[in-house]
Amino acid sequence: MKMTKTQMKDRRHKRVRARVIGTAERPRLAIFKSNTRIVAQIIDDSKGVTIAGVSSSSEKAKKPLDRAIASAKTLAEMAKAKGVTKVVFDRGGFQYIGTVKSFADAAREAGLQF
Repeated sequence: MKMTKTQMKDRRHKRVRARVIGTAERPRLAIFKSNTRIVAQIIDDSKGVTIAGVSSSSEKAKKPLDRAIASAKTLAEMAKAKGVTKVVFDRGGFQYIGTVKSFADAAREAGLQF
């Protein structure tokens, strides 16, 4: 039986989440990607608390890729203001290409380590 795109994404997501756990020292940087935006949160799973969050819909750039890069920089600044520099990257079952990769690279350039 052939799996749908959604089923394959859910399978990848479960596989990633089995290994990636956010702690107080290294919270989890979780992303969600839709056709129009990327939503990212830095989460401490041990407490069940979201430390910082950002959506690319609040950025002013025209292209989705540029909005993702701008929101990654914003998220990195918010995280540094709260004392977080090291995170664990949770790609949420999305393939590490395109806007997901650009978001991760921009977050690294802005000072987050993962």
